[in-house]
Amino acid sequence: MNIPLATGSGTPAGTPAGTPAGTSSGITAAAPSSPAGLATLPRPASDEFDAVVQQGAYMPLTQFGVIDVTGDDAASFLHGQLTNDTQHLDAANARLAGYCSAKGRLLASFLTWRSGETIRLLVSKDVQAAVQKRLSMFVLRAKAKLVDASGELAVVGLAGDVRRALSSVFDALPDGVHVKVDGAAGSLIRVPDALGRLRYLWIGPKAAIEARLPSLDGKLKRVSPAVWDWLDIRAGEPRITQPVVEQFVPQMVNFDVLGAVNFRKGCYPGQEVVARSQYRGTIKRRTSLANVVGELDTVKAGAELFHSDDPGQPCGMVVNAACAPEGGVDLLVEIKLAALENGSVHLGAADGPALRFLQLPYGLPTEV
Repeated sequence: MNIPLATGSGTPAGTPAGTPAGTSSGITAAAPSSPAGLATLPRPASDEFDAVVQQGAYMPLTQFGVIDVTGDDAASFLHGQLTNDTQHLDAANARLAGYCSAKGRLLASFLTWRSGETIRLLVSKDVQAAVQKRLSMFVLRAKAKLVDASGELAVVGLAGDVRRALSSVFDALPDGVHVKVDGAAGSLIRVPDALGRLRYLWIGPKAAIEARLPSLDGKLKRVSPAVWDWLDIRAGEPRITQPVVEQFVPQMVNFDVLGAVNFRKGCYPGQEVVARSQYRGTIKRRTSLANVVGELDTVKAGAELFHSDDPGQPCGMVVNAACAPEGGVDLLVEIKLAALENGSVHLGAADGPALRFLQLPYGLPTEV
């Protein structure tokens, strides 16, 4: 690798003058029962899962919020804060990105795209307010403003055989992952497939979307937003929610593999840690796909994992959890790579429910 490791000194990029590099982010992980966290969604009915796999379905996604970033310096400001390139983000594409603390730990994950002169950030609703407040602290003299657009916009997920139904709303459909098209009803973004089924995000003005949703009902089944959480997990795409804030360097949740980190861009908070992990071969933890017996009242993001051969200390953590159609809960888990080599991994304690590991839909680099 001939890309040099950034070796800047002093206060990390994006840190206001007088703020020590080790200062807490102010975005704290909440206990799973915290009223500020996302509500636990009921287990979807079996026919809701079947609709995605066998035909097509749509689901309003109440678990997301949207931050609009406007102003002449919106792109350059975000470029100096996020792990991905927003300076060269064009109107036809979306990008995953992370927002890190000075220690390189993820405070949030976003899907980013342009809507006219605005850059939009799709984020888990339970961390939105804290992240928006923190980002606003770093605007300083930049001509940029962050606004909560969640009240004006609707977010809808579509999965399965949905192209014909979408063709009645959009003149053209995205032909590749993270390709975006715009229409009178908002933006349509293709996101990674899950279980070989197409997936799209439709984001636009609430009134425009709500006026068009009834036309989908005769063609697609409306299902719970919990199905989308499951599809994200089966696509291997982690989402930072409140219980796991500041737990992971981007590579631990496979963000380098998913294209959420640009290693050639300029500085951002935590860049040195992220770059050092990439180029010095120190990535000893990754995110894997698994299933475990249980329900979401006990199987939650932030829960620790333990290895059968080392019960005294955790070997990993649940990143995301969602009800699985075949029973139990599907998980994305951040885990020591060595823990996958032998023995068994258990939820909560070494004698807790054993995880059954599944194959991710993408490959991971071989660590040395």
